[in-house]
Amino acid sequence: MELDNVKLRILKAAKELFKKFGYHKTSVNEIAKKAAVAKGTMYKYFESKQDILDDILMDYLDANLHEIINNSVPYDDEEEHLKALIMKTCRLSYTVCNELIGWDFVRENANSQEFLKHLSDQLEALLLANYLKLDQFKNNPTKREGLAFLLKSSKCIVFSFAFTSVSESDVRKNFVTFQKEILPYLVKAAI
Repeated sequence: MELDNVKLRILKAAKELFKKFGYHKTSVNEIAKKAAVAKGTMYKYFESKQDILDDILMDYLDANLHEIINNSVPYDDEEEHLKALIMKTCRLSYTVCNELIGWDFVRENANSQEFLKHLSDQLEALLLANYLKLDQFKNNPTKREGLAFLLKSSKCIVFSFAFTSVSESDVRKNFVTFQKEILPYLVKAAI
């Protein structure tokens, strides 16, 4: 139990610091100090600061996706229901990256492409696993393939916001464009 407590302290400290200063501006030393552990102890639990961020993001996304999917209000129209779920998960993905990583890091860091690819792949797997729990996808291989296409396409578009948006206003415009002009066609192609 002691080990889990130390890991939780590290994750909590890192999450608070990432939110306050951003991923790029938070050092491993600062995380260790805030968690009240030795820097070496942190490396017993995590290989790198990126591994800490991965755990935080995946835990946050998993909890929120579970809530979105299980508490979604079903629509009479399957397309409308799926569009609403996709928009909620896209906004969640963007928000968590914005709050914990900071788009300045994403745009300026040499490793950001590799990091986003890794995060994007993890997110896609998490989304697919959660969506496959829905009755409409459980026992229908054709719909599962369409869903995989929809999630991959939506995910790629949302992550591209990081590189094309200069301001929050741009982000809102991109989401509106995605919701009105792109998502309906992706959903139709998926189902």
